[in-house]
Amino acid sequence: MIPEPPRGSRLVRPLVVATLVVLAGIGIVTAATRLGSAVGERFGAGDRSPTATVPAGLDVEVEIPRGAGAAQIARILADAGVVESPVEFELAVRAAGAGTALQAGRYRLVTGMAASDVVDLLRRGPQVVTYDITVREGLRLTEILDVLADVSGIDRGEFEAALTSGAVRTGVVEMSDTPDLVDWEGLLFPDTYRFSENATAVDILTRLARTMEQRLDEIDWTDFEAAGFSRYEGIVIASLIESEVRVAEERPLVSSVIRNRLDLGMPLQIDATVLYALGTREVSAFDRDVDSPYNTYRVTGLPPTPIAAPGRASLEAAAAPADTEYLYYVLSSPDGRHTFSRTLEEHQAAVEQARRDGVLP
Repeated sequence: MIPEPPRGSRLVRPLVVATLVVLAGIGIVTAATRLGSAVGERFGAGDRSPTATVPAGLDVEVEIPRGAGAAQIARILADAGVVESPVEFELAVRAAGAGTALQAGRYRLVTGMAASDVVDLLRRGPQVVTYDITVREGLRLTEILDVLADVSGIDRGEFEAALTSGAVRTGVVEMSDTPDLVDWEGLLFPDTYRFSENATAVDILTRLARTMEQRLDEIDWTDFEAAGFSRYEGIVIASLIESEVRVAEERPLVSSVIRNRLDLGMPLQIDATVLYALGTREVSAFDRDVDSPYNTYRVTGLPPTPIAAPGRASLEAAAAPADTEYLYYVLSSPDGRHTFSRTLEEHQAAVEQARRDGVLP
């Protein structure tokens, strides 16, 4: 028989086993903690607090720099609140196999997006951000430049420099390599345009200038040019029509008055040219004695340049005036309608009637 061990040894063995189990557990927990810390450091997930207070659903603009890797992009997105944490995004990148497919650029995103959706967007590349600019018919060049600068955010001086440096060209009329700003009057077509946010002043102005060339090409100028006029003079006449007419169907009638007066060698006597010469639109400032080549009360023929940006309807009216004997017109209705007359006597009677009706002072 094997002798029975002492009573005390029976108690030691369970204690040793228990101790070994506890130590092993501590070792596992320590190893797991170290592994978790290593993973957190690798993926940048140690601090999730920057995005914790960002509400979901907010529009944000994010710039992804060229050469940025997934880890850097993850931090940018997390800081902006687009994804919950960098590690979430990096795991989504790995799952999609998109590590080398993420594109640099400016993105408009939303806070609180699913990381997989953001990965899809960055794989497709940045969206083209656009904006619209509306240039109304009848605006003067200085007013057009104000609109372009205001909507685009580009300094107004850049638009002026683009026009006077020769960076923008037109095929409508010959210009020097360094034209004056007034040389561009009437040559930018009024319309609504859409531009990308990267468009420069030269890009914008070139588009407006080329559109004017295209609109001119769409109009039949055969009879107009046969009468000895150039297309540029057509723009000048169209600008006078645009500045004088408020009722659409009167455009061909006003055009006929202009053509009839030109044919007879009569001064055009158009009030809008005088206001242009004075640099104002205030009727109260009207002065028919102002010394200017734009004063058609003193100078016979067309003004040296257009006085505004004409739209297509006015260009068409300039190319094809109505067949009338009218030589005069006067404002005769609050809605902008005119009375047209063939003789000075008829015209004077229409003026008196307009005064009695309270349309004229």
